[in-house]
Amino acid sequence: MTAVQDQATTSPSEPGRKRISRPLRLMLIALVGVLVMTVTSGIVGTEDLTSSGTSGAALRLAIPILLAGLGGLFAERAGVVNIGLEGMMIAGTWFAAYGSFVFGPWHGLILAVVGGGLFGLIHAIATVTFNVDHIVSGVAINILGLGVMRFLSSIVYTPDTGGSVVQSPPIEKIGDVSLPFLGGGSLFGWESPNVLGWLEDQDWLYVSDVAGVLGGLFTSINWLTLIGLSMVPLTAFLLWKTAWGLRLRSCGEDPWAAESLGVNVLGMKYRAVIISGALAGLGGAFLVLVQAGIYREGMTAGRGFIGLGALIFGNWMPIGVLSGSIVFGFGDALKFRGSDVVRAFILALAIGLIAGAIWYFTKGKGRNAIVMGLTGLAFGAYALVASEVPQQLLTAAPYLITLFVLAVATQRLRMPAADGARYVKGEAH
Repeated sequence: MTAVQDQATTSPSEPGRKRISRPLRLMLIALVGVLVMTVTSGIVGTEDLTSSGTSGAALRLAIPILLAGLGGLFAERAGVVNIGLEGMMIAGTWFAAYGSFVFGPWHGLILAVVGGGLFGLIHAIATVTFNVDHIVSGVAINILGLGVMRFLSSIVYTPDTGGSVVQSPPIEKIGDVSLPFLGGGSLFGWESPNVLGWLEDQDWLYVSDVAGVLGGLFTSINWLTLIGLSMVPLTAFLLWKTAWGLRLRSCGEDPWAAESLGVNVLGMKYRAVIISGALAGLGGAFLVLVQAGIYREGMTAGRGFIGLGALIFGNWMPIGVLSGSIVFGFGDALKFRGSDVVRAFILALAIGLIAGAIWYFTKGKGRNAIVMGLTGLAFGAYALVASEVPQQLLTAAPYLITLFVLAVATQRLRMPAADGARYVKGEAH
């Protein structure tokens, strides 16, 4: 009896050892990553890779990707592939600008969520009710979003408004806030000290680098950024800690089994896809109300597709989507920081690839280890030999990082079993 109890209280894979929780594991990985970037920054001769400016820019660029990725998470966990996230984001940008132009920024935020949700409803009608191929419907949504927004602009933004068929007039943006003490924010009218900023200025090895990275996350943070970040634990709670989330996920794993247990599969899919569109619309609102202060045609620049990349990179999990969004946002921020910063990042990436190759080798995956090792050596050689990174490579950096990370991540992916499957109520599977 004692032996059975002992076996039940220990992990089968690691007897007698307590497993590290995922948040703590990610925190340790992040600290090691900052250490690697500290070393590579010293080798290249730049301090900007771990500065508060770089991390702050990366966070701002990551939030729209995060919201689009979380939107895709809701849809695909319910079994509906949402390639139309880009079109839903486009709708969010237009409605955010229009609402802010007519009523104010917070009204624009609400309209963006509604506009994205409406396009999600169209996608749900096509895929859930009429069983249109999910990819075909998603592509149609992207085309429809661009065309409808241009048509609406031609009606609303006449020359006397200061806008045009491709852009809105300048609009009011949503303000920023800094966290007291950590980011130097005000507390009841009193300006608190900026502890992280002070530590960053001390130029202490590694400590100042960690303070710089954290400082960008707590200084001049937009309210929409806080809303976007709060969506991660909220999504995790809804999908994994509630009966509603269990029913939604069952629709993406085996809708026929869920139907047999009394779950309204069609209704759950509709709700999931509408929420998906609403979150993508919120991501579009961020681009207008935080970053640009104006609507411009094409301003989403493929972020809906990158959001799908973050979803796949994150293995259809909320914390994974956040991690992927930060990686892609960081890559996007690099093109504004200069050639030396990109070289330092490439060198850090090379070290990570070589470490990954060693890990694969210890797991007996020799082919993966060889590919990652050779790629890491190639990246490292380029970072050390190249005197300057071409501007074209700086511009393409976020998209190249997206493709590369997805190529690496495919070794461990597990998508919902019935994702994209055709479902008809009452039809035997």
